[in-house]
Amino acid sequence: MMTMTISPPSIPLTHLQRYKTASVKQGLGNHQSIGGGGLLVMASSSPKNLTTTNYLKHVESMKSLPSGAGKISQLNAVILGEALASEEDDLVFPSDGFSRQALVPSPQKYLEMYKRSIEDPAGFWSDIASSEFYWKQRWGDHVYSENLDVRKGNIKIEWFKGGITNICYNCLDKNIDAGLGDKIALYWESNEPGFDATLTYSQLLGRVCQLANYLKSIGVRKGDAVIIYLPMLMELPIAMLACARIGAVHSVHVSSSFMQKRVVFAGFSAESLAQRIMDCKPKVVITCNAVKRGPKTIALKDIVDAALIESAKNGTSADVCLTYENQSALKRESTKWQEGRDIWWEDVIPKYPTTCDVEWVDAEDPLFLLYTSGSTGKPKAPNYPDPGRCWDIVDKYKVTIFYTAPTLVRSLMRDGDEYVTRYSRKSLRVLGSVGEPINPSAWRWFFNVVGGSKCPISDTWWQTETGGFMITPLPGAWPQKPGSATFPFFGVQPVIVDEKGVEIEGECSGYLCVKSSWPGAFRTLYGDHERYETTYFKPFPGYYFTGDGCSRDRDGYHWLTGRVDDVINVSGHRIGTAEVESALVSHPRCAEAAVVGVEHEVKGQGIYAFVTLVDGVSYSEELRRSLVLTVRNQIGAFAAPDKIHWAPSLPKTRSGKIMRRILRKIASRQLDELGDTSTLAEPGVVDQLIALADC
Repeated sequence: MMTMTISPPSIPLTHLQRYKTASVKQGLGNHQSIGGGGLLVMASSSPKNLTTTNYLKHVESMKSLPSGAGKISQLNAVILGEALASEEDDLVFPSDGFSRQALVPSPQKYLEMYKRSIEDPAGFWSDIASSEFYWKQRWGDHVYSENLDVRKGNIKIEWFKGGITNICYNCLDKNIDAGLGDKIALYWESNEPGFDATLTYSQLLGRVCQLANYLKSIGVRKGDAVIIYLPMLMELPIAMLACARIGAVHSVHVSSSFMQKRVVFAGFSAESLAQRIMDCKPKVVITCNAVKRGPKTIALKDIVDAALIESAKNGTSADVCLTYENQSALKRESTKWQEGRDIWWEDVIPKYPTTCDVEWVDAEDPLFLLYTSGSTGKPKAPNYPDPGRCWDIVDKYKVTIFYTAPTLVRSLMRDGDEYVTRYSRKSLRVLGSVGEPINPSAWRWFFNVVGGSKCPISDTWWQTETGGFMITPLPGAWPQKPGSATFPFFGVQPVIVDEKGVEIEGECSGYLCVKSSWPGAFRTLYGDHERYETTYFKPFPGYYFTGDGCSRDRDGYHWLTGRVDDVINVSGHRIGTAEVESALVSHPRCAEAAVVGVEHEVKGQGIYAFVTLVDGVSYSEELRRSLVLTVRNQIGAFAAPDKIHWAPSLPKTRSGKIMRRILRKIASRQLDELGDTSTLAEPGVVDQLIALADC
């Protein structure tokens, strides 16, 4: 379990302050009805708090937010401050102080920027590209070119074509030239507490150039592929930046660890890695001999060795396996070795010069290959040496932004508040959530306990394919609703369509699509452009189809409901599994839930729920009825689970993804069709679930 953070520029955000509504608390003043009777708020006598006038400005400006947003409906307004969020709270407003220092401080500013990003995307993005990046040569007359309609020809997305630049130069040289050479660029935290390291921008550049020079010396050139199969060591970003510096295309496979953004988990099978080697035909594979995750040692190079043998059977292998010796996990003498192919990083890289010329590339040249196996990149629960490890790191490094997934949030909830509250966490300013819809109860716990009711939560929606945020709260600009991704990011035009591809306005539910391109959109599926078009653009011609379901409420807020292939059709009602799961985990005795559909003689499909209870709670018929009633009350009788299957834990990949395929097979009693379970973090979970199938 290793972590690494990159020091970002400071974000000028202050602590949030919120105040309880609908009842007098913490000495708050009288409530007032504002916004045409549409919003009930509490006014405070303290001068640091939001005033009724400011609320009115917020409410009125919300009328012109995009995607069908209108006047705020009758909701319990929450002024940020000192009281804790409760189940009745619907809105979390920023304080005046927070908004003043935010980069986007108001709905008006957001609307001004958003409007330009949609009406003049070329001007909007070219201004940002010109001011934020170094360009050796500016792009041509057209900032972008696009076709998202398969009926009009091949799908094509291009931005800044003809512009010549280099990402490594922008990440390192540009900052050093600006006088930041001695500033820390990377912090590294070991699996074992107390072991850490740092690199300044100048030191990092030197290490990057040494590896880049080595790669050039063994024949790696612009456009060549390099596979990086590493855990969270300093050598991971060094390798990525070295490839970018010389124009090589890297395919990154990152070991599972918490607090990281990854491409693909480095614990998948040798067969999976072999397939990736056959796909991109790399000249070199960069790995390390082993990694520690908690008390367990994982021999990564053994996986690489097996993958190279497998790929060689199909005529593809790598000439070099560059291996970093991770001494804390495994000594050199205990590492399997193939002479003539395997090279120790430490034996060769330090011998090379610390300067390396930049290979300038076109903005549309490939930078990396990104594998998406359906995993949402969820982090492993950080419980080594105990569940307080996250907050120990937050205090140690004065972390200001903590960005994770709902899976981890729920795991931390199960561990108990005491592991959070024993640490100060005073440095935190903003919390973030990504990977799946976060249920409101987890949102409130994250806000109340982790953030101490002072930090907003940016509950972001995006995908591997989108290259960046698509729908996201800007917490200084508008009020948040627990569990909602809120409004679109700049340049993004989300639409909700029905099954015929017709856009639906106002309050609605349907399929989430995006019209028009944006700079971060992925360009193709490697070697299979036809599948790229079929999967993402043919379902609804003229749109990028996200594969997700989405609801938009009367105020224009977006609520992601999960993958549309995770929709159950019960007696004509289309029910998102995420919606039922959210209702179940809102029960105080439910720690986690996963819902699948099963055949039903009468209803077509029935709802089958796997439920993990909080520690210390026993299974009972009374609890089963209570869980079903919770779903009925929150969604409706049509969504009530037909079966509650007690689950001590759920089958997950090492990256945290719930393997619903296995759950469907268990639910339908197709036990001879479970398939390969070796990639599960805990394969024994499957046998447990089968044994409890009739309980």
